[in-house]
Amino acid sequence: MFSCTVEKEISEVLSRCVEGKSISRTEAVLLLKSENTHSILQTAKSIRDRFKPGPITYSPKVFINLINLCRDTCSYCTYKKEPTDDSLSMMSPDQVLSIAQRGKMTRCTEALIVTGERPEARYLQAKEWLKSLGHSSIVDYIREVSEMVLHKTGLLPHTNAGCLTKKEMSLLKDTNVSLGLMLESSSERLLRKGMPHEMAPSKNPKLRTKTIQSAGELRIPMTTGLLVGIGETHEEMIDSLFVIKEIQSKFGHLQEVIMQNFSPKANTAMVEIDRPSHSYFIKCVAVARLVMNDMNIQIPPNLNPGCLGDFIDAGINDWGGISPVTIDYVNPEYSWPDVELVRSVTLQKAHGLRARLPIYPEFLDKSLGFIPEGLRSFVDPLIDDAGLVKEHDQN
Repeated sequence: MFSCTVEKEISEVLSRCVEGKSISRTEAVLLLKSENTHSILQTAKSIRDRFKPGPITYSPKVFINLINLCRDTCSYCTYKKEPTDDSLSMMSPDQVLSIAQRGKMTRCTEALIVTGERPEARYLQAKEWLKSLGHSSIVDYIREVSEMVLHKTGLLPHTNAGCLTKKEMSLLKDTNVSLGLMLESSSERLLRKGMPHEMAPSKNPKLRTKTIQSAGELRIPMTTGLLVGIGETHEEMIDSLFVIKEIQSKFGHLQEVIMQNFSPKANTAMVEIDRPSHSYFIKCVAVARLVMNDMNIQIPPNLNPGCLGDFIDAGINDWGGISPVTIDYVNPEYSWPDVELVRSVTLQKAHGLRARLPIYPEFLDKSLGFIPEGLRSFVDPLIDDAGLVKEHDQN
């Protein structure tokens, strides 16, 4: 049990949050360890209502699983495949276009392009596949399919291909309205022997941080976030939030922070590890809101069935991508919820639900320089005055 002195300190921290003041790492750790979850959630909700008073948003998308070979091996991942696996994906341009066209028919606006981390660096099969397509790197191929999807369907590409160099991201800037890279954790301890990222060199937080910062230098809107429950301590969890906050304060290009809860998967090294408790995870989400206050905070709805309303109470303002066409290839065990179910839950919490693009409304202002002129003609016809997807396009 916490002492009266500690409870008083927590109350004072929450009062400062309500006033819009920043809190320190130490104070955020105190909140995360606190048993006063109700007050923390109430405060997070009020902060969300103050800084993000509009509707809860989501992105109607198709998931383009371009290639799922990967040089990394994470202890919790089933996305990565081997060349002999039946579920190996090495998509041709025609296959990509077919999925994008199905997305267009179902009024999607986002083409989420996902690949393993530098597959050509580890697998001869990936290198030969790229060569057969006329490319020497996965980034070159992503640029080709992004341009094709953009011009032939009007869907807006958003790529998540792991750590990229500044030069590689600059190659994608003219065809992708945004890029994504989960920080997951800023803890280097998770790279040690027996830890989740031991065999995953690209999960080194220094590399991930560099990629995220480089996107800021290039004025590319970026999505990032944390994977909660993979062995991090309370302090490491908070440190990770503050790494993101510091990057955002310097570059201002981070669109959202995804708070994703770990879920154990069959045939992985972490299959016996429990997922974080609902009470702990929801408190992590609320503390993220208190640390970030005006940031877009998102949780994946398919990983949290049956309790979506709790996360609205914890201060989120976005549900992320939901696809009517493709599964979640990273978490195939969890189906996307029906949008009408999400709408119903959202309305029960006195919020509207609106579709957004893979670039958030606040990044659309021309003066900010986040959208290259060549992409304007694809973005502008899709949005209303609020920068959200025109509602008649979603009916």
